[in-house]
Amino acid sequence: MNQPAVTQPERRRQPRLRALKAGRAILPGGHSTFDCMIRNISPVGAKVTFESTADIPPQFRLRFDDGTIHDCAVKWRSEREMGVEFLDALAS
Repeated sequence: MNQPAVTQPERRRQPRLRALKAGRAILPGGHSTFDCMIRNISPVGAKVTFESTADIPPQFRLRFDDGTIHDCAVKWRSEREMGVEFLDALAS
């Protein structure tokens, strides 16, 4: 018999909306960048997918195609995805 899926309690301060936006992670110093996709977003964070998260440091800048840039801190990561918190949103 199939067991019903267990839903985890929502721990985010604000709900995220589904998204499919292109972005680019800019590493400290600005010399390295990695293309990514923003899969969901809120005013204070996002879920981002990469080919691999192995080379992404704990803090970086995330630039959206529309030119918006956020300073980010990684809150969790897997092989291809990570959840980030927008540090600049916390400062306001």
